[in-house]
Amino acid sequence: MQVIPAIDLRGGRCVRLRQGDFEQETVFGDDPAGMAQRWESAGASRIHLVDLDGAKSGRPVNVEAVRSITRSVKVPCQLGGGLRDRETIARWLDQGLERVVVGTQALRDPAWFERMASEFPGQLVLGLDARGGQVAAEGWTEVSQVSAVDLAKRFDVLPLAALVYTDVGRDGMLEGPDLAGTGALAQALRTPVIASGGVGSLEHLKQLRTLPIVGCIVGRALYDGRFTLAEAIQAGGANPA
Repeated sequence: MQVIPAIDLRGGRCVRLRQGDFEQETVFGDDPAGMAQRWESAGASRIHLVDLDGAKSGRPVNVEAVRSITRSVKVPCQLGGGLRDRETIARWLDQGLERVVVGTQALRDPAWFERMASEFPGQLVLGLDARGGQVAAEGWTEVSQVSAVDLAKRFDVLPLAALVYTDVGRDGMLEGPDLAGTGALAQALRTPVIASGGVGSLEHLKQLRTLPIVGCIVGRALYDGRFTLAEAIQAGGANPA
């Protein structure tokens, strides 16, 4: 299971939110590129970036911060937040990102997302964020009536790079991931699943390692110093590129 450190960007700074709440923000640094270099030197084989302002506004916002990261590290990076049209997807991929994460627009317009996945095979990741099993969108500020599992199954035939599943209620809380929900989703799909949200200990990583998933995104626990990235990689097992 690949352990993927997260860098969440807001106002050009590295931050973390609790349960996706913009009013519950902790700032961890003013140098996103330096943070990315830190994770690369600590053994990261991929970095997960989130443009929080972009997710809320529906368009790229932390553009310079993302560019500074992709110029500063050699490991592949994936970005989510505000990717809601073809031009934005193409532009970000041209900027050196390995792949991009699309969430809200896939929910709004599944047919469009299917076209994008066909046009950019292996470069799109479905960002599936949920509260109580229902898909959350608009930077997690809205909860739809669409079942996360049902949406995932619709897109399972597409040439996606992966699916990132986040239980919004657990994100940033460090109380443990949604093992049952994540495991059930992974077993129902052929698309590789990456878990996100709730990891607060090495034991949580060991539990996730037993599921049929390919990776886990870790954020606040790393920034809080609950464990090092090296310890997390060891707990997660293999860390392939």
